[in-house]
Amino acid sequence: MKDTTEPSGSTGGSPNGSTVPSVLYRERQWAPWYMWLAGAVLVLILSGQFALNRNVWWFVIPLLALGALVGWFLLWLSRTVVRVEQEADGTRWLLVDGANLPHTVVARSMAVPASARRNALGRQLDPAAFLVTHGWVQEHALLVLDDPEDPTPYWLIASKNPAALLDAFVPGQRA
Repeated sequence: MKDTTEPSGSTGGSPNGSTVPSVLYRERQWAPWYMWLAGAVLVLILSGQFALNRNVWWFVIPLLALGALVGWFLLWLSRTVVRVEQEADGTRWLLVDGANLPHTVVARSMAVPASARRNALGRQLDPAAFLVTHGWVQEHALLVLDDPEDPTPYWLIASKNPAALLDAFVPGQRA
């Protein structure tokens, strides 16, 4: 499956006159190809084990059932969508896993390269930080917050292209 990174600048309006926020950046974090391959191999091996010395239906039924189960699991792993939207008043929002963040509370931001991922997620990690991370996405975007009402010190978001994410969300602020 392919990563979907779509910068776009389309705005639209609904028939009742309200404006729809424009999507500036969108990225779906698909499970990598090797997980799909491993799932297919696992399904074939298990289905073959069920079918030993039996008729073909002992292969077909487990193949379909286990294939659907493994496919559902891999799609569930691929559910994360990172999106940046801009409202008509100019407010930009970062939307990840049901959480949203306005650009007005971000004090600093930077892209965390793959080489610094281990340190960012290791001992230096603040337990109050908001994390969205996957083992197959090596780079991250770090957003340090300046909001006295929110105890969250920063967001660390996995991204295939953190520079484009930060440029869409907080243009000109990326370190």
